[in-house]
Amino acid sequence: MLSDTVIKQKGFEALKDKLGIVEMERFIMLINREKFDYTKWRKDLFENMDIEELAGKADEFSQSLKKS
Repeated sequence: MLSDTVIKQKGFEALKDKLGIVEMERFIMLINREKFDYTKWRKDLFENMDIEELAGKADEFSQSLKKS
């Protein structure tokens, strides 16, 4: 299991890689400014997705891990 510090570091690196430094900072600012309910967000994330679409996305993600 990774330590909290390592998880935060990897999270910041992922954000920077995907968004760039400026947008990463904006993202962090937005999250800190809002009352963000991660559990509700995750519940709602796949709400309108049927099982076939969800399975397809899971398969795509799995395949992308194998290429890395």
